[in-house]
Amino acid sequence: MNAYCLATYRSFDEKADFHKKATSIAVGLTVGSWTELPEAQKAQMEKHLGKVISVEVHEPAQGEPISNRYADITIAYPDVNFSQDIPALLVTVFGKLSMDGKIKLIDLSFSSDFLSAFSGPKFGMQGVRELLGVHDRPLLMSIFKSVVGYELPALHEQFYLQAAGGVDLIKDDEILFENPLTPLEKRIEICLEAAAQATKETGQKLLYAVNLTGPTSKLAAQAKKAIGVGANALLFNVLAYGFDTLHELSSDPEITIPIMAHPAMAGATYPSPHYGISASVLLGKLMRLAGADLVLFPSPYGSVVMPREENMAIKHALLTDDLRKDYIYNAPADVQLELASSFPVPSAGIHPGLVPLILRDFGKDVIVNAGGGIHGHPLGTIAGGQAFRQAIDATIQGITLQDYARTHPELQSAIDTWGTPE
Repeated sequence: MNAYCLATYRSFDEKADFHKKATSIAVGLTVGSWTELPEAQKAQMEKHLGKVISVEVHEPAQGEPISNRYADITIAYPDVNFSQDIPALLVTVFGKLSMDGKIKLIDLSFSSDFLSAFSGPKFGMQGVRELLGVHDRPLLMSIFKSVVGYELPALHEQFYLQAAGGVDLIKDDEILFENPLTPLEKRIEICLEAAAQATKETGQKLLYAVNLTGPTSKLAAQAKKAIGVGANALLFNVLAYGFDTLHELSSDPEITIPIMAHPAMAGATYPSPHYGISASVLLGKLMRLAGADLVLFPSPYGSVVMPREENMAIKHALLTDDLRKDYIYNAPADVQLELASSFPVPSAGIHPGLVPLILRDFGKDVIVNAGGGIHGHPLGTIAGGQAFRQAIDATIQGITLQDYARTHPELQSAIDTWGTPE
């Protein structure tokens, strides 16, 4: 029996016969033509032919513009047509089609055969928690701000101030590349020194996600060099390098630390309702499949806003245990596949007053990620981290931030500066 991967599209058109369009996609992206083929050749090509699974047409309601007319079209693509890698799948299901008018790839499901080529995150959410020894609360992460043009002593001081405030993870900014002022090996060395100093005071373990950069052909060697000098996490700009590069890194048995996926370039792909790839596929399913242990994405709360429903769809894709329902198409009853969950990291413009919203939407399985919300605290960077930890503690205990702040000046100062949601 043929194995298939499933792609669902949202196609907008004021006049199109969407059923005819679906057939043209299924044929055009697989065998190219069908009715013109001789019968003998059809029998030979049948296993390569795409199949229309469903077409759901949505006509505009009365008073709506006709431009709102669309259909959700689901096509099954035979695995025999492509190799077991994400680039081959994406080119098959959306390469040429992505340029064919107002059409967006909104979901993907995979055959169990295709999924068998992917082991998913090496650590995943539970593995990251094990490394840090924290299981009962959300984690807190901070970001180097700023980094370009700074020398090593300045990074050491900034790292220590963040760590001393009680954060669990610290990451490089995604724009910090290899440079003579803060080369990778020296950067890791001085940051781990600062981490050790802070740990003596706080008792907390820390992960430092150093930015993995350079030519694609040298990334694995660069990662191993970082590990050799003590690196305990990597930050990686996945969309600039490609999902297959992430898969290669995460699958490498010598790369033995978690990989944090940054969403740089994602805004060129997911935000439009008419074009691109949905956030849940781009920053959810494909990141987890390729092996990201932690995945950053814009939050609905801060400065780079993603709609809440898209955030929740990413969260579901990263955390769901029901792979048979959400990831696998037409799986045989005896097939059992597992992928570790990826830690969701809603980001951008986060301050302590937003913590109750984050925990309302994500529960404890989330990383609260802050840059300016820590560094910009009126009482300093250490107080910035403490204010976030206080906001997390208050929310977990069911205490309002305003009540908790009465006996916690760091949180009170943060609320005075940034407020709380209405």
